[in-house]
Amino acid sequence: MDENDRPVIFFDGHCGLCNRSVDAVLRRDKGHVFRFAPLQGETAGAIFTDMTEEERTNSFLLKDEHGVHDRSTAALRVSRRLGGLASLLYALIIVPRPIRDWVYGLVARHRYKIWGRSDSCRIPTAEERPYFLP
Repeated sequence: MDENDRPVIFFDGHCGLCNRSVDAVLRRDKGHVFRFAPLQGETAGAIFTDMTEEERTNSFLLKDEHGVHDRSTAALRVSRRLGGLASLLYALIIVPRPIRDWVYGLVARHRYKIWGRSDSCRIPTAEERPYFLP
């Protein structure tokens, strides 16, 4: 797979839950399939020109060879690609999207209260840097 064809996970760089999710994907992504970009960053701003930063940061986005996926669909598609036990979560795709996204929205609305919010975006470690886009 060409470097530019790798799936990109766009995440809220200020969100504690989002950053923990990125950590979990980094641990499980042994083939380094995924790249990561904060929704507040240059890459997201250049790709999602039709969305405001607020619209972008209220979602979780995955850009892959099949297009751009958001919210619960993006999360389930990431889990499927990770393989192992995480891929079993993809079975939840049979739940109608409005129901999945309602649950996603409930968690998203309370994520800062539960998992915290940082004032700045995540700074990748030296080992992680090759997998992050600005």
